[in-house]
Amino acid sequence: MHTPPHQPLRVAAAVPPQRIPAREDEAGPWHTEAVCRRDEAGLFFAPSKEPTAARLAREEAAKRVCARCPVMVECREHALLQPEPYGVWGGLTAAERRVVLARRRRRDVELRKAAAAERIAKAG
Repeated sequence: MHTPPHQPLRVAAAVPPQRIPAREDEAGPWHTEAVCRRDEAGLFFAPSKEPTAARLAREEAAKRVCARCPVMVECREHALLQPEPYGVWGGLTAAERRVVLARRRRRDVELRKAAAAERIAKAG
């Protein structure tokens, strides 16, 4: 299988700087440590009309890059909080991020219901 030559990912071009949250520590923004800055941008974002088999292979390759990234968690949370509608971020595809967000919403609803039930039980 022939792989195209890699070109560095320009994170600033893919993610406008004003949308990138700063890290909690003094080391600077999380994206400066991202492994994907040294890989091909096309690996993380789908070309138009990409065949399913090619998309799955590309996404798996992107996830392997994410798996070795020291800021994978920060990247994932960024993509979930924005939310980023396209591409592989923090080891998750857009579809996988939608699932995570749906689960978080359901969990939040359940927690609110439980808290309300507890307040009613204490008041009653």
